[in-house]
Amino acid sequence: MMLSDDRNFEASSSLTPLRGGDNEGRNEQLRGSEYEVFLSFRGTDTRKGFTDHLYTNLVEAGIRVFRDDNELRVGDEIGPELISSITQSKISIPIISENYVSSKWCLRELVQILKCKRSEGQIVLPIFYKVEPSQVRHQTGRTRDAINAYKKKLDQMVVKDWEDALKEVSSLKGWESEKIDNGHEAVLVKMVVGRVMSELKRLFQLNVPEKLVGIDDRAEHVMSKIESHATWIIGIYGMGGIGKTTLAKVLYNKLSSQFEGRSFVADIREASQREDIKFLQKQLISSITRKACDVSTVDEGIGMIKSQFTSKKCLILLDDMDDNTQLKALARDSSWFKAGSIIIITTRNKSILDEARASYMYQLDELPFDQSLILFSQHAFGKDSPPSDYEAISHKFVSITRGLPLALEAIGSSLCGKTKEALEDALKKFKNMPDKKVQKSLRISYDALDEEVQQIFLDIACFFNGSSKQIPSYMWDACGFFPGKGIEVLSLMSLIKIEKDGKIIMHDQLRDVGREIVRLENQEKPQKRSRLWNKEEAKDVLENNKGTSKIEALKIGNCWGKSYTFEQFKELTNLRFLQIEFAGLAGDFQNLLPNLRWLQWQTTSWNFAATNFQPKKLVVLNLSGSGISDDWRGWDPLKMANKLKVLNLSKCYYLRRTPDLSTFENLEILNLEDCGNLEDIHPSLKDIKTLRFLNFRRCHRLKELPVEVGRMEELRELLLDGTAIQDIPISSGCLMKLETLSASGCKQLTQLPELMGSVVSLTKLNLSSSGIKKLPESMGSLVSLAQLDLSQTRIKRLPKSIGSLKELMILNVSTCPSLVRIPSSIGYLASLQCLLLRGCPLLTKIPDSIRNLASLSKLDLRWTSIAELPESIGNLQNLRILDIRGTYITKLPDAIRMKEGLLA
Repeated sequence: MMLSDDRNFEASSSLTPLRGGDNEGRNEQLRGSEYEVFLSFRGTDTRKGFTDHLYTNLVEAGIRVFRDDNELRVGDEIGPELISSITQSKISIPIISENYVSSKWCLRELVQILKCKRSEGQIVLPIFYKVEPSQVRHQTGRTRDAINAYKKKLDQMVVKDWEDALKEVSSLKGWESEKIDNGHEAVLVKMVVGRVMSELKRLFQLNVPEKLVGIDDRAEHVMSKIESHATWIIGIYGMGGIGKTTLAKVLYNKLSSQFEGRSFVADIREASQREDIKFLQKQLISSITRKACDVSTVDEGIGMIKSQFTSKKCLILLDDMDDNTQLKALARDSSWFKAGSIIIITTRNKSILDEARASYMYQLDELPFDQSLILFSQHAFGKDSPPSDYEAISHKFVSITRGLPLALEAIGSSLCGKTKEALEDALKKFKNMPDKKVQKSLRISYDALDEEVQQIFLDIACFFNGSSKQIPSYMWDACGFFPGKGIEVLSLMSLIKIEKDGKIIMHDQLRDVGREIVRLENQEKPQKRSRLWNKEEAKDVLENNKGTSKIEALKIGNCWGKSYTFEQFKELTNLRFLQIEFAGLAGDFQNLLPNLRWLQWQTTSWNFAATNFQPKKLVVLNLSGSGISDDWRGWDPLKMANKLKVLNLSKCYYLRRTPDLSTFENLEILNLEDCGNLEDIHPSLKDIKTLRFLNFRRCHRLKELPVEVGRMEELRELLLDGTAIQDIPISSGCLMKLETLSASGCKQLTQLPELMGSVVSLTKLNLSSSGIKKLPESMGSLVSLAQLDLSQTRIKRLPKSIGSLKELMILNVSTCPSLVRIPSSIGYLASLQCLLLRGCPLLTKIPDSIRNLASLSKLDLRWTSIAELPESIGNLQNLRILDIRGTYITKLPDAIRMKEGLLA
């Protein structure tokens, strides 16, 4: 008769050691053993006493136990079912009692148990119940009597195996019942259950690579954010192949001993494609409840999770989730789980974590170069650094991967054992084509995108990596690609990053995948592809009249002296992006290029030889760096572009006056930066009501702005740095949307108008190195101002009204030789984080009101004449940097000297 735990169930992935890292072990059928613990005992000695108590406590702890009642067995041999139960168990507990040896079945089980220990590494935890190990080892008393009796009846080799097994088990570390708390069996049972739980947790930890690079510090960082009193949902997100699963597994292993229930649901994205969501629910529920379960509907599964998980503190790892449907079915709300539970979710899509209201989200970024080199070397050379003669080429491979662990592992492994010459050949290949394994992993995210977002992704990969998102968004919007949504999706999917200055950054491996997708549109004929960014291929297509309607975007390199005609463009009917460097357009274009939205043309000629060139749908025109002037013949045909949004004339050195802009009624961005000879602005500027961005930086000869600039109701940024202007025109009730005004280096600008206070949306004002000597009191009305830079000006005093700037975070008054006083009103700057006063030799004190700057983290007083700090400065709890070098301060207040973490 077999007595087993009636809670037998289909094993879950929480008890299955996994192999590999972020992308391995995903397709395995995750099966655990049927039993975790095998109890071998002599029924007449312990069945109704100690063994029954131990069995019951193990089962109540959620452990699957096989309890063999050998008295009820018949026959002389252990059957395959019993052998299987012993072999599959992770732990065997032989309870060696007084009459244990008198049972042939017990001895057969013991021999099999020890075989599994030697061959499978099974853990054996013997309990010597009311016998001493020495009695078993030396086989004295009843043990000797039983052995002698066997020798008279049975095969001597069999008996010899039993004797050896008894000697071996007596040498193992276990428990002696009579020595545990004077024989109190309840204490012994508790100790055994605790040890079994500990061993099982260790055995069933998720498998991660032996040598991890850059993971432990990241795991500790995430763990430091966790608070134990509540249910925590931890989100780990990042691009494919970045190591999310590996980090999550390390976290899981570090935390697992603290939880009653544990579950690892692997590769949810791929599993959802093979199975329905109910399969994942069953897997999760079975692993936590340790019972077989059947889920007939998703709603039923949700109900079971909500009702059964609230009573057990759980650790759950949901790996590679890619859809909100999965989230809603498995872990929609933290209220489903008992307080103290932790749910770890890995995903490429950050929006899933937003939906889950994750307690903490960690973006996993690329490895730095030194760690990348270690990881690459481990896979390529089997050690932490490359051999000296392979060092240079290893650095090149690491540079290509840009810190992507999957690429480092895949490329490194493919090079293992190869000669240096083979590595050189491989380097040439990898420069032009991404590794197939890496490409397959990264393409998963691309394939999940809507078609419009895919178009934006491919444009970025081919042309706009490192560019501002603002300008190409105009083209994408005109093409119906919905860039607002698309850029957000790409960012949430970890396919791009948007830097603080608005630049789009795409990882080189993703860029290469995007370009490979385009290349595979037609491997043999570039003219059959949608985008041509390779300058040689583009030249060949254009110069040999190979153009087709398939081409949407074309970038031609330096074509100095060449001129392209109607014939070469006539088949490019779907061209929307064209970039030409130092080439001309000639001949009758017969209204070609009807879909052109972006024209970037660097021309050296004042002449314009094309006729009937009418880019009516153009929204971006970039002529930067061209040799054009005011009387360039191209202005008239380009006036047809009445949908134009962006006009870039930067670095047009010969331009003395802006062109007639009257037809560009929708213009939003006008860039004239570095037009060194620009002196005059055409009156038509006043006709443009839509301007949002106006850039005159380093137009050194520009002395005056039209009064109409001060009336622009839509203007957000006005950049005047390095000009010769003497006044900033501001009209009452206008410039209400202006957010950035920069006039750095404007030496002729000595004061701001009194109406300055009306620019209520202004957040950044840069007057550094200008001629400013005084600020108007109306400055206090700039309620949104967050950054004010007055460094290297001739300003003497700050206005008292500055105390009204509640949003001001950075105030830079460095290197102002005339500054003598800081008003006490500065104490009202509730948001001020950084106060820079260095290099002001006439400044002798700072007001005591500085004690009120609760947000201040940096105070720079270098090279001032300040001799003493107020005691109240010690009240600044957030102060982290206090720089007093070059001052007359000889003693710091006690509260400052005692402050932890302060760099003074």
